[in-house]
Amino acid sequence: MIQGSIVALVTPMFDNGDVDKESLKKLVEFHIEQGTDALVAMGTTGESATLNEQEHMDVVKTVVDYVAGRIPVVAGTGANSTTEAISLTQAAKVAGADACLLVTPYYNKPTQEGLYLHYKAVAEAADIPQILYNVPGRTACDMLPETVGRLAGIPNIVGVKEATGDLSRVPVLRELCGADFALYTGDDASSCEFCLLGGNGSITVSGNVAPRLVHNMITAAINGDRETATSIDANLRGLHKHLFIQSNPIPVKWAVAELGLMGQGIRLPLTPLTSDCFEAVRTAMQQAEVL
Repeated sequence: MIQGSIVALVTPMFDNGDVDKESLKKLVEFHIEQGTDALVAMGTTGESATLNEQEHMDVVKTVVDYVAGRIPVVAGTGANSTTEAISLTQAAKVAGADACLLVTPYYNKPTQEGLYLHYKAVAEAADIPQILYNVPGRTACDMLPETVGRLAGIPNIVGVKEATGDLSRVPVLRELCGADFALYTGDDASSCEFCLLGGNGSITVSGNVAPRLVHNMITAAINGDRETATSIDANLRGLHKHLFIQSNPIPVKWAVAELGLMGQGIRLPLTPLTSDCFEAVRTAMQQAEVL
């Protein structure tokens, strides 16, 4: 089971929007050196919605190659078309990803039965560990715990990223899905408590900026060390809040650029962080002692 601090990796870009592979390599080395437990390539934070399928898979393969087996790589392969999700997931297996992360189909608002059949079809078509991803704030689709419980019975569906921030779902999901099913949070603000309640890790945005601190906090929380986990998390509060001061990944890409790890490139329809937000994000970075 993959667990710990799983960073939803930003995708470095040049000013014209092309992927900056040299900076991507630099980011991979930075995270391995800082103790990040696993990387997600081409999740929401990686701007998967604005890359075409060829670019998408090229980034996944590049990250897999740069990591070279040192930590797990999870490929974002979700789509609102089941056939597209199958294609991306099959390609991720060929690229050498260790697992896939599949967001609920967005915009078309499927029923719970539609969600079950969608994920079942992908799991049957691609023999690779798959992690469900529920983020209704972005998709207008809430996958209920009961549906996750049904899907947990499919052998290669191994976990869920629950990004609602609703901590009451943690014990419900554990009861429905069993001890061997991985529960990940996608909400940085509640990640400490999520893991203290029995979660297996965080698929984190804040970890892009303060990877060592997030790794230490999540590790302590998984181990039940509340005092250490909450003490570390206090220094991360500013990041958890202000990395979402504008739509993700706008603030986090600015913050990673401030660390000197890449440039400011981002793709339309997203635009660079506006100057009125610089101070808040910079202060949060100073609080986390990364600046």
